[in-house]
Amino acid sequence: MGDPREGFSAARRLIDLAEAVRVTPELPRAELAELLAGHGERPADLTQEAFTEAGAAQLRAAARRMGEVLAESDEDRAAETLNALFVEHGTRPRLTRHDGHPWHLHVDRGEEAGWGEWFLASGALALAQLLTEYGRIAWGACAATGCGRFFLATGPGSVRRYCSGSCATRARVAAHRRRRREEEGSPTRRPAGDENH
Repeated sequence: MGDPREGFSAARRLIDLAEAVRVTPELPRAELAELLAGHGERPADLTQEAFTEAGAAQLRAAARRMGEVLAESDEDRAAETLNALFVEHGTRPRLTRHDGHPWHLHVDRGEEAGWGEWFLASGALALAQLLTEYGRIAWGACAATGCGRFFLATGPGSVRRYCSGSCATRARVAAHRRRRREEEGSPTRRPAGDENH
């Protein structure tokens, strides 16, 4: 993961976990723990005693719920959903510094929060920060047929609809072929003066 003093991305952690659960809805506890470790969670917090099967189930359910937010393309509805998550799972914001990471905000209930509640609160905060920083939804679910992969869209340019250039190209080619089939299937116009009386 690199030097923890360089910080970590709660948004990237959110995308990676939500995507993993989207692809494998019953992702095993050990694989969830491995993903969390890759995002800087302490090994002591990921033992079978600390991160139980029940905790893994909570985290999977929370990841599915955050997946719904990641698929939302309307800014107002996304903001309303994030506000509802703060009311339901958040608490007064606090700055914290731990495990070598720089100062950062937490809005979860700390030690009282279960894995699911922690993920919902921290994920809502990450998306709210993106929404306010970019002034638009800076995430999405790929619009390419058969994909649906979650992605961050924090780069410059217009709002993205696809997770990658290859999905965007595939969608453009499919749309072009569809238009050509429709044009070829439409009745042809007769040349002027070629009408039967």
